[in-house]
Amino acid sequence: MHAIEKILAKAAGKTKVETGEVVNCKIDFAEINDLYLQTIYSFYEMGGKKVWDNEKIAFVFDHYSPAPTIQTAQNHKEMRAFVKEQNLKYHFDINKGVCHQVMPEAGVVWPGMILVATDSHTTTHGAFGAFGTGLGATDMATVLISGELWFRVPEIINIEINGKLHNGVYAKDVILYILGQLKADAAVYKAIEFSGSYIDELGVAERMTICNMAVEMGAKTSYIKPNDKVLKYLSERTNHDFEIHETDDDFEYSETHVFDVSNLSPQLAVPHSVDNVYKIEDVKKIKVDQAFIGSCTGGRLEDIKEAYKILNGKKIHPDTRLIVIPASTEVYQNAIKHGYVQSLMEAGATFTAPGCGPCLGTHAGLIADKEVCITATNRNFPGRMGSTGAQIYLASPASVAAAALKGHITDVREVIKEAEQNA
Repeated sequence: MHAIEKILAKAAGKTKVETGEVVNCKIDFAEINDLYLQTIYSFYEMGGKKVWDNEKIAFVFDHYSPAPTIQTAQNHKEMRAFVKEQNLKYHFDINKGVCHQVMPEAGVVWPGMILVATDSHTTTHGAFGAFGTGLGATDMATVLISGELWFRVPEIINIEINGKLHNGVYAKDVILYILGQLKADAAVYKAIEFSGSYIDELGVAERMTICNMAVEMGAKTSYIKPNDKVLKYLSERTNHDFEIHETDDDFEYSETHVFDVSNLSPQLAVPHSVDNVYKIEDVKKIKVDQAFIGSCTGGRLEDIKEAYKILNGKKIHPDTRLIVIPASTEVYQNAIKHGYVQSLMEAGATFTAPGCGPCLGTHAGLIADKEVCITATNRNFPGRMGSTGAQIYLASPASVAAAALKGHITDVREVIKEAEQNA
């Protein structure tokens, strides 16, 4: 069996599972974000009185943080009341950040667990060797009542990534490139394991970025076997016992794709699809109205640091707005401590409260008709960040910062080279 199958088998109380089998699994942790008030209504409609375990559930206010409308404020009010009524141990209010960042920080994510959340990007937690997947409101209400949910054991694809990246190329470029090659329907209700020499060396932030965007290929979940860097992160965060499952040597993947990223260029997903990907040098120097660094894909400390390295001591282009939203308060505080925030603000960046912000087109930096935004987020379909008439380009945080500096889409490698020559 594969490690993913062993996770499902253990949670189902079985010694073995097979592809296509439907199993009923015990859930280790459940998270509900502030888009899903309906979960509470469904909970009561199903006859729910008390949640199955008040220490294994979290509400996270991130998509509407702070509340941008009266309706979202009402949603928050009702959710807070439910948290108090059920005496939930974990509630991450508007002062905490994005669910996929704050949960690992709080130590509620670990290898071998099953984590469900009302957000498609729950695949992010494959970075920790967890089985993470997104649910709708009705399924989540079932989990709140019973602590269990059924899964169909997915086919498993192995994406092997080898090589070492050149300066100016990042994990976001790698996953965009793979999306461009395999396309957005490559893994519908399948699992993806990322492996290879490139993956082996990655730290937590880069692994999270890659697993985050597995869902953009339709993946049900993603998986990377934890390395020493992940284990060190976990040792500082979680007190939970865990088991790292080993994939059996004779396991047969449904598909294997091998990539060498040694000569990879910075990548750009152009409107209006995440798999419409080009090398940066093949894209014209398109004028950029807004640049955004943030979200569960590109708002970690490492991402803000890359923007700092590009913009420290410089000014963004006068015709371009740069918005930076740290993925969590912890990230924000560390970025302040390291001087990144002060430097980026002096460069002309606007910071707002940790959360999802404009990533899903609700507030804190929407874009207007015919405007162009380059962003470190994960989706670029029409209307994702504001007007349906806007254009959204997906890139690494460094490429976003380079575009903010120049006022147009540009090759970040050239910006780095200019900085080195002027140093």
